[in-house]
Amino acid sequence: MLRHFLQFKDLSRSELIYLFERTRVIKTRFKRYQPYHPLTDRTLAMIFEKSSTRTRLSFEAGMHQLGGSAIYLNTRDTQLGRGEPVEDAGEVISRMVDIVMIRTFEQDIIERFAAHSRVPVINGLTNEYHPCQILADIFTFIEHHGSIQGKTVAWVGDSNNMCNTWLQAAEVLDFNVHVSTPPGYEVEPERAGLYGTDHFESFADPMDACRGADLVTTDVWTSMGWEAENDERLKDFADWQVDAEMMGVAKSDAVFMHCLPAHRGEEVTAEVIDGPQSVVWDEAENRLHVQKALMEFLLLGKVES
Repeated sequence: MLRHFLQFKDLSRSELIYLFERTRVIKTRFKRYQPYHPLTDRTLAMIFEKSSTRTRLSFEAGMHQLGGSAIYLNTRDTQLGRGEPVEDAGEVISRMVDIVMIRTFEQDIIERFAAHSRVPVINGLTNEYHPCQILADIFTFIEHHGSIQGKTVAWVGDSNNMCNTWLQAAEVLDFNVHVSTPPGYEVEPERAGLYGTDHFESFADPMDACRGADLVTTDVWTSMGWEAENDERLKDFADWQVDAEMMGVAKSDAVFMHCLPAHRGEEVTAEVIDGPQSVVWDEAENRLHVQKALMEFLLLGKVES
């Protein structure tokens, strides 16, 4: 059966648990220099409408490491950039490759592409969601602290695509998210795809959101596409900088995460992101490994090896 990964909740709890276990196996093989090529002769098309470092590198390297090949397509250099309907692109591209990753703006674009695709489609980032990053973040947490079930994640900053995806993940995997945003930047439940509040609590004071948290995380104050608001956001978010004081009220073994790129001195201090509680480099590397497990699953289903 054709499966896509367009939002975090597209996978069930049991499928995600399987995916994290496969990630551990695949990463261990990688670290031991053990070749593993289950996707020989498979081709990944990577379609970029938004610029990227980690997404392109992790998907392209990952596909090569699994024995397949990856093709980079920037919409500026394709007919999509000249107005070809997304639906037509989905029909054509999916007849020539085995799997597609898209990094674009509105979620509607990737949904329309997937509706006309013969092959699995992966969300590499949209304005609304960033599911592959949260896969990596949760796997990183599991590596350091075990199961995330019942734990508390503190989100400090903008209620952006990362925040939305953390909220979805909490519902699927049964953990809690404490969100603190400046006034005017609150979570929009419908945009986040939420249908309940059992795993989500909002805090006016970011210190309260971080209190007792197992994981503290944030993102840039100005996401791609919102650069015109940068000066205003610098003022609005001034009190939402993750610093040593915030980490100090979290649990003593709490970890700090950031999807990168980071702006030290804005959303996080250098003391925190470069400090002993930060796991951002493990987090960045794990994009590679969880996406390999994801592509394997979408193309081959569950495997035993």
